[in-house]
Amino acid sequence: MATPDSTRLAVLIDGDNTTPTIIEALLAEIAKYGSATVKRAYGDWTTPNLRGWKEAINAHAIQPMQQFAYTTGKNATDSALIIDAMDLLYTGNLDGFCLVSSDSDFTKLASRLRESGKTVYGFGEPKTPKSLVAACDKFVYLDVLRRAEKSEQSGEETGGAEEARAPRAPSRRTTAQLRSDATLVRLLREGIDASSDDEGWAHLGGVGTYVAKQASDFDPRNWGYAKLVDLVAAIELFDVKRASGQGVQVRERPKGQTKGAAKAAAASSAEKPATKTAAPEGASTRSSKKATEKPTQEGTEKSTETAAEKPAKRASKRATRGSGPA
Repeated sequence: MATPDSTRLAVLIDGDNTTPTIIEALLAEIAKYGSATVKRAYGDWTTPNLRGWKEAINAHAIQPMQQFAYTTGKNATDSALIIDAMDLLYTGNLDGFCLVSSDSDFTKLASRLRESGKTVYGFGEPKTPKSLVAACDKFVYLDVLRRAEKSEQSGEETGGAEEARAPRAPSRRTTAQLRSDATLVRLLREGIDASSDDEGWAHLGGVGTYVAKQASDFDPRNWGYAKLVDLVAAIELFDVKRASGQGVQVRERPKGQTKGAAKAAAASSAEKPATKTAAPEGASTRSSKKATEKPTQEGTEKSTETAAEKPAKRASKRATRGSGPA
């Protein structure tokens, strides 16, 4: 299984649909999935709207790919990026591609790369067409990266205060808002149902994997939560338990169960102490009494028997002496 350190990725950036201020946070996110072996940015660098790219390109060793606009209304940059991607597919020793754009023109490219066995990560604005989002194995919205970057900068400016380090607190969805998101709730329920045991508990990792396969843009950060377990707990429709040696497990909360009762049930399920079968009440007393009575009864019977035999024995002896030789 490939690790992030050994996974080789090609990062192809559509300069016309991406801002240079996001590059640092973008590359930090990509580092979670693999090593950016190829880093290229495409655009007509002679135009005024792309002049702000120079500093970002130099700071992160990104190769600028110049593409002049041959005619008005035709996006030559997209064509150049697509051609390079196909060249890299057949000539480069790569495991995956990172397509940075919000343009639906790259939908077919993403599908083609996946058909060839490559993992495709997409990065774009919330306006990105659903077709491109669905064509990627995973899609990350750049707004999520911007919020994370602003949160870190705020923490540095205030000396790392606790309130400044709280990630994306202003955008965190409330329980009511999360419950009203029918798609989110449905995906989580389906994920739990698909990987649960006989008691309804499912490993959170398996749930996350299932949901990610159903929705490539699924990311707890979209709702303001850094981790999936925090998001699931915030909805308050699911029980969460941390069992020793089993990781985090979740199940759908029974209808009508209160939050307090749910916590108690999860805690009880997580703890499974060994129980011993107790002897029936009074059994020990009866056994002791029986053991005491048995020798006494036997002794009484023996004493009665001895007392009855003594007169008979004495009479027998006298009869024997009287019948001796004359």
